[in-house]
Amino acid sequence: MAPAGPAVSVAPDVDATRPGVDPRRGLGSAEVHDRVASGLVNAVPPTPGRSIAQILRANVLTRFNAILGSLLVVVAVVGPPQDGLFGVVLVVNTAIGVAQEVRAKHVLERLAILSAPRARVVRDGEMSEIDVADVVLDDVIEVHPGDQIVVDGRVLSAESMELDESFISGEAKPVAKSVADTALSGSFVVSGSGRIQATRVGPASYAAQLEGRARRFSLTRSELQQGTNTILRLVTWVMVPAGVALLLSQLLRSHEGRADALRGSIAGVAAMVPEGLVLLTSIAFAVGALRLARHRVLVQELPAVEGLARVDVLCIDKTGTLTHPGMRLSAISTLSTFSEPQVAEVVEALVAADPAPNATLRALHGEGCVPPAWEVEQRVPFSSARKWSAVTFTGHGTWVLGAPEVLVGSASEASPVPALAAQRRLLLALSPDAPAGPALPPKLEPVAILGLEEYLRPDAGDTISYLLAQNITLKVLSGDAPETVGAVAARVGIALSESPRDASQLTDPAAFSHAVGEANVFGRVGPEQKLTAVRALQDQGHVVAMVGDGVNDVQALKQADIGIAMGAGSPSSRAVARLVLLDNEFSSVPKVLDEGRRVIANIERVANLFVTKTVYAALLALVVAASAVPFPFFPRHLTIVSTLTIGIPGFFLALAGGAPRAKPGFTKRVLRFTVPAGLCGAAATFASYAIARSWSMTTTTQARTAAMLALFVYALWILAVISRPLNPAKLLLIVAMGAAVIVPFASAVGRRVFGLSLPNASLLVAVAGVVALAIATLVMWRATSRW
Repeated sequence: MAPAGPAVSVAPDVDATRPGVDPRRGLGSAEVHDRVASGLVNAVPPTPGRSIAQILRANVLTRFNAILGSLLVVVAVVGPPQDGLFGVVLVVNTAIGVAQEVRAKHVLERLAILSAPRARVVRDGEMSEIDVADVVLDDVIEVHPGDQIVVDGRVLSAESMELDESFISGEAKPVAKSVADTALSGSFVVSGSGRIQATRVGPASYAAQLEGRARRFSLTRSELQQGTNTILRLVTWVMVPAGVALLLSQLLRSHEGRADALRGSIAGVAAMVPEGLVLLTSIAFAVGALRLARHRVLVQELPAVEGLARVDVLCIDKTGTLTHPGMRLSAISTLSTFSEPQVAEVVEALVAADPAPNATLRALHGEGCVPPAWEVEQRVPFSSARKWSAVTFTGHGTWVLGAPEVLVGSASEASPVPALAAQRRLLLALSPDAPAGPALPPKLEPVAILGLEEYLRPDAGDTISYLLAQNITLKVLSGDAPETVGAVAARVGIALSESPRDASQLTDPAAFSHAVGEANVFGRVGPEQKLTAVRALQDQGHVVAMVGDGVNDVQALKQADIGIAMGAGSPSSRAVARLVLLDNEFSSVPKVLDEGRRVIANIERVANLFVTKTVYAALLALVVAASAVPFPFFPRHLTIVSTLTIGIPGFFLALAGGAPRAKPGFTKRVLRFTVPAGLCGAAATFASYAIARSWSMTTTTQARTAAMLALFVYALWILAVISRPLNPAKLLLIVAMGAAVIVPFASAVGRRVFGLSLPNASLLVAVAGVVALAIATLVMWRATSRW
């Protein structure tokens, strides 16, 4: 523990409902213990994601499980038990889905602990960091720039403290806070520092009442989930009439015994159920999150994995993304009579005067240098909106440090500010007068230009090259000087579409929005302009991702389709981001991109498999119902076909790798493939069944076997088409599935259990011809319809 620093100002006891607390001492140990015992703790809401109970409900209590479960009960009554094999597949699939989601949940929760916010509290006169959940009512909490306010509170002390309360007002403009003001949970400290007394904690806090909207304003839009839900609704609408028609036909018109009629009906209805579609979609998301977790990427919303794969514009900051967060003072260029040692002394005084120095001030501090013992009279902390900070020292005047472009306009002399070889530049200026609130002091005299050198990330160049090769447009939005930003962008391989633009000169939001569509490198970008840039790109039809690490990136991170925060960034940026790069490696972005593309492509493959089955099963049911013939299959036959051409390969395809950039139109593409594919499959199956029934010396069992083989071969071909591009692993999978169908035919027991009997060779040749014709028809259809 470190001694608590002095408070700047102390609030009177303005809240009659809460006793005052000394901001210098905070609560005592006994007081904390009493509040914990009374349950007055900041019980935080559960992290986003499903609980174990919700995972079980989502995987077990589904409409399709209910349908298949009911059919399983009927099979148990009418027998034989082998017609209930689809129930075993159902249980295994559900168990795998639950296991994968639970595993992903545990891994992500462990990673989330590394990114969880903590609070600085004053207890017994000492400062300590604790978990947010350990904050109790009346705790004194100290906040610095970038911190998220974790409880509702009353400001006890404030030093130029400004909060981002956009979650209340919708405006990104910082709100100044003074002693006795209210600070609501969910807001962020933009500049300054202060201490607040916790007046509402846990469920009583404002953020908790908004059910987490303060931390996360919207869930990532998932076209896959929306498309899957649309497909499932369509399937339900088709299943009900087709199933009813089949059942009535089999019971009343097929001239089969009641047991066989029921088994045929069960086979038809069960085949229409895409039982693994939702399961494998969930598994693909969960496994994607697990893969990224191995690369130290925390996925705070599973659909965010999909979202980045659809991104076509990536907005990035310079500092912390293209360069390492650390900098060093590399040059001092004096503009007055002050010598370099004198300037260095002033810089050390400025660093020492800030109780929570940001990365820039820390970079200015010289190793081993002792700051002068100057007395601080007044301080205006740095704000990314103002782009300057100031400290008034007794007997030494007011020293202002900030962006040259901002300070030169207020300088007493229009002194030229020299460039320092594409380094980041800060102007140090002196004024005899103290600042009046947040306004610059008058009569500024430029004293020196400070050059800060940044280090490029070693992986920045390769990462940029990869992203550009994937046709992703990059927009660099930085608060630094345009020349500096442009030089760094060029060094990592970003070709400038035009000269770097100075955002401070683009004060009209409409003009800035237009410029964002034309230029790709901007300097002197304020927090509100980053937000404007993201909105403008979205309005132009782009899917936008934003990478950031500071409190000035929070608004843009929230607005972006996918917000990506660095693990070492501010707590506020991590709180609103959908993805957190825990190792602060920009090179992790391509891994997320690849994983998202993998997920999208694989779910589309799986959807094509399952929906094709639903289409051919529904069409078969309608044709059989209209023709009043026995259904071509028993449930056990379709269990063989579904397991070998959909279930097992679908699981592997859901986890396969490699895919191009995702495109919109998931539902349309799936239906455009599956409807004709299912139609040709139903036609081939029913034609083969009809030929076999009319073939001389052919039993009903042989006719059903012929229909099963026809459907199996056709479905195996569909599997090969969907699996493209083929590689050795996929070829091995297809061959293995094709060979596996021999197993039930290999023994008398297998043939008896599965109700199989091979027809004669001439009939098999005829069936093969029918299947070949169906495949040729589908190929021609695809060629002429420009699929």
